[in-house]
Amino acid sequence: MKLRISLIQMDIAFGKPEDNFKQVEEKITAACKENCDIVVLPELWSTGYDLTRLLTIADNDAKKTISFLKNLAIKHHVSIVGGSIANKKENGIYNTLIVIDHSGNIIHTYDKLHLFQLMDEHLYLKSGNSNGLFSLEDRTFASMICYDIRFPEWIRAHTTKGAEAIFVVAEWPKPRLAHWKSLLIARAIENQCYVIACNRVGADPDNVFAGHSMIIDPWGEILAEAGENEEILTAPIDLNKVTEVRKTIPIFADRKPEFYQ
Repeated sequence: MKLRISLIQMDIAFGKPEDNFKQVEEKITAACKENCDIVVLPELWSTGYDLTRLLTIADNDAKKTISFLKNLAIKHHVSIVGGSIANKKENGIYNTLIVIDHSGNIIHTYDKLHLFQLMDEHLYLKSGNSNGLFSLEDRTFASMICYDIRFPEWIRAHTTKGAEAIFVVAEWPKPRLAHWKSLLIARAIENQCYVIACNRVGADPDNVFAGHSMIIDPWGEILAEAGENEEILTAPIDLNKVTEVRKTIPIFADRKPEFYQ
């Protein structure tokens, strides 16, 4: 199966949801002119890392975000891996990724499991407790949020269950750009899957962000890579290549999980 993927690499207005909703609508509309099948947004695109004000600016039960993304999915007949947003639930605020199919159905939500202490996430956000697996276009994928890619066992927990592509949404800082690129390529090679990673650009009061969104194939080859400015990065993927690579080097058949504990 071939799919055309568009990544929305954007700057984010710090703590200004209304501004960010407006620009996301514009950018998804522009991406859909490139005939994409799936469009991907970055992490915390509606608020940025304005963590101290999340109680005021987070989306209650993600209702506004879901309605917004559903309407865009239906209007443009496109599936949306909706980055992640600050989602205010009854017991706290979560960093929640939402996937909407081209008919406007919510097919997946994932609350970020690994909270990044270096950027104080653990002080303001709750850790999720669900996995990232989802089905779209009758194929199995997985969703990850930023820091999650530093945990190879978490990625492998999804690819051993059939995930053919990992969607990564992020606000990855520029000082660790080399880590971003190396980790994404490694995750693609060791899991023999596509890695589709959408990062933000720009800066907030405390951080400068790296950009360099990437689409990587199951051999670890970079099919497309953005720079450090706002950009819509689009490239086709062929999921049949995942099967071919896994047959060529059968690492999943050769695993010895009984020795890995």
